[in-house]
Amino acid sequence: MRTRVRAGESSAFAELFDSYARAVYNHAFRLTADWSVAEDVMAATFLEAWRLRDRVDAEGGSLRPWLLGIATNTARNQYRSNRRYRAAANAAAAAELSVPDHADEVADRVDDRHRLTLALSALAKLRRPEREVVTLCLGEGLDYEAAALALGIPVGTVASRLSRARKKLRAHAEDAAVRPAAGTPYEKVRGNREGGRPARQTRGDHTSVIRPAQEGHR
Repeated sequence: MRTRVRAGESSAFAELFDSYARAVYNHAFRLTADWSVAEDVMAATFLEAWRLRDRVDAEGGSLRPWLLGIATNTARNQYRSNRRYRAAANAAAAAELSVPDHADEVADRVDDRHRLTLALSALAKLRRPEREVVTLCLGEGLDYEAAALALGIPVGTVASRLSRARKKLRAHAEDAAVRPAAGTPYEKVRGNREGGRPARQTRGDHTSVIRPAQEGHR
């Protein structure tokens, strides 16, 4: 795949999109709290990936960390201040709560909305660098080395930022009277599996962003 992407094969980029568009989209939402902006970030990420294709090493594993790094940089340009992020998070939570339900979906959707509101509220408490590490390590399941590669920072910086973020998230969970499910209050906002080859259109994927992740590190 790396060799084909580096060579600029259109079929390789189609496969790349099919494999990782949903992960990029969900990651972008966690960083922007805006579904529309996340879709723009996703599109810009793959355009930038095409432009930077000659920088892809022929050797290596999954290109997912590389794409998530591009998405992080793209989203960073959209939301550099926490004030803007908090406003978007509040708007996104309010919009989710206002959507009408079908009777047989009420319970699941209410639970999803509640978790989404909690997730956005928790992320809004973090500084942008901490939010980026949290979304990569806890949201997308990257290990420290992959997250460091994606962000272009030392592994030790990833570890220290994540440690600070976990403390803030625990404090926020205690303040909100929320008991962490699996060792961290962010467990419930992990992303969906990478491997499902979603359809090209990712619009409307508003619940998988808060589903627990089951994938291993690649």
